[in-house]
Amino acid sequence: MNTQFKKGVLELIVLFSVEKKDMYGYELVQEVSKVVDVNEGTIYPLLKRLTNENYFDTYLLESNEGPPRKYYHITDKGITRSKELAELWNDFSRQVNMFIGGNIYE
Repeated sequence: MNTQFKKGVLELIVLFSVEKKDMYGYELVQEVSKVVDVNEGTIYPLLKRLTNENYFDTYLLESNEGPPRKYYHITDKGITRSKELAELWNDFSRQVNMFIGGNIYE
């Protein structure tokens, strides 16, 4: 996938993923990777920003496989943001699809 396309939708995918269920960082990397190819170096700075902007709260849970894990939980502000981004994405993709229509290969 084109890097710029990925960059544009990554926040939306992360917000929607955490809206479905609370996740820890590595689990979120795996979930997002089902849609776009990402690595931890891309996701963790985004999680930090989304937390700083109060779209996520965090909490620690003990793990059977090592140290406690930091889980991300979407806030009401985050839910509002995910709806805004989804609306923007739907409008944008609809306009692009209408523009290219059947003319993409002509």
